[in-house]
Amino acid sequence: MIIRSRAPLRIGLAGGGSDLSPFCDDHGGYVLNATINMYAYCSLAFRNDNHVCFRATDHGEECVEKVSGTIPQGGPTNFLAGVYSHFMRRMNSNKLVPIDMATYCDAPPGSGLGSSSTLVVAICRGLAELLGIALGDYDLAQLAYLIERVDLGLKGGRQDQYAAAFGGVNFMEFYAEGRVIVNPLRIKPYVLSELEASLLLYYTGRSRASESIIKRQMQNLSENKQRTLDAMLRVKEEAVRMKEALLKGDFEKMGSILKSGWIAKKKTAQQVTNPEIERIFELALANGATAGKVSGAGGGGFIMFLTDPISKARLSNILKKQPGIVFNCSITQAGADAWNVTRGGHARTPSTSRLRERSRQTSAS
Repeated sequence: MIIRSRAPLRIGLAGGGSDLSPFCDDHGGYVLNATINMYAYCSLAFRNDNHVCFRATDHGEECVEKVSGTIPQGGPTNFLAGVYSHFMRRMNSNKLVPIDMATYCDAPPGSGLGSSSTLVVAICRGLAELLGIALGDYDLAQLAYLIERVDLGLKGGRQDQYAAAFGGVNFMEFYAEGRVIVNPLRIKPYVLSELEASLLLYYTGRSRASESIIKRQMQNLSENKQRTLDAMLRVKEEAVRMKEALLKGDFEKMGSILKSGWIAKKKTAQQVTNPEIERIFELALANGATAGKVSGAGGGGFIMFLTDPISKARLSNILKKQPGIVFNCSITQAGADAWNVTRGGHARTPSTSRLRERSRQTSAS
């Protein structure tokens, strides 16, 4: 039996950073994001020996360990091993199972599209399918958050795990004690089509260490620096305004909110921007972009631009002459999923965990 799973990456439209503690614990956080047609993938299969094999195929790394041994943590394959071992501890009574795990992500770590957290969600969804464990979307997102942020001790917020688990365009609320509310938005089809036609992603070619930026933001907040607090409150408010603009299809207002949100975000920590990012922004705004923001914590990774669709080709051609890479993207509605592939190449079968979830919902109604 082979299990495959995938989870979608996301773009942040507004409110990113307000899902960080201690801000969201004290003030509540609002984030508006959307999943796109770029994914983190995981393939899993049982082994017949007493070993586990982890392969980060996009990094060209592989390691094999005895299941009775200490699972290392650190690099790409060790990150996979860490997720595996903590999943088994939390969900399988700490019983390590001999498996092969292979992963791949459409975006590199530090891209700002939530690639690391999305990969954790994809792995957890796949392992749950392999072991026959039913996980709802909230449970899956919370489990991935606990493994990444608590067990592995990696700094960051909460939005990436919930975006990857739920999929679609969501307005998310974050509160103290880990309380999260995901509100799916019913966007008119023509608005989504116009948004896709207006979006352009530019990868700077430089992954950034988001943890250091997030650590600085959290430190500024814990030290009660008024500049950072005021900026974060504005970032949070932009999510509410962006939700209204998106529901109404007001793209002029969306561009204005994106601009002010980027200005506020840069005030949360000095490392959010740098001279190269500012140069690309100036170039893009001079060649058809109406607004933009760095995705994720900042400092590098992907920059998201809004442009008039008529100007998109010109903007794309200008950015293609720069050191980075230009991507088009579309909005996806499906969240993390898993399926069973037989070795004979038979068709995929629906995710049993998703079927159990649907069955419970049907019974409840």
